[in-house]
Amino acid sequence: MNPLGAFTAYDILGSGLTANQLWMNVIAENLANAETTVTPAGGPYRRQEVILAPGTGQSFAASLGSALGVHVAAIVPDPSPLRPVYDPGSPLADAQGYVMMPNVNPVTEMTDLVAASQSFDANVSALSVAENTTQAAFKILQGA
Repeated sequence: MNPLGAFTAYDILGSGLTANQLWMNVIAENLANAETTVTPAGGPYRRQEVILAPGTGQSFAASLGSALGVHVAAIVPDPSPLRPVYDPGSPLADAQGYVMMPNVNPVTEMTDLVAASQSFDANVSALSVAENTTQAAFKILQGA
């Protein structure tokens, strides 16, 4: 018997699917706000980044007896500078005629989206293999 539990593979894959889904949601929010110059907090939108961490945030050795996999440790604002865009006619322009725009780069977001999507797909494929293996094991046990 697996000392980590019979359903550890499902737990690990489920954590990956959950983390990747949240990552894709944050990317979608970033893209949706790529031109948002005024937020409820004031100022332009700041790109959000997802910080993934292994297991439950414990060391690998400590997490062996508990949850393996991945989790979202934090969603943090990207500290990169905002983009100044020259638009002297805008009511948001400063004295020099610049409007501060979000630090969202659509190319970066699409690249991250491809990575998150491929990771999600890999977890789905691994989940299918785990399910087929479990079903095969049950068939063997029924025949014994």
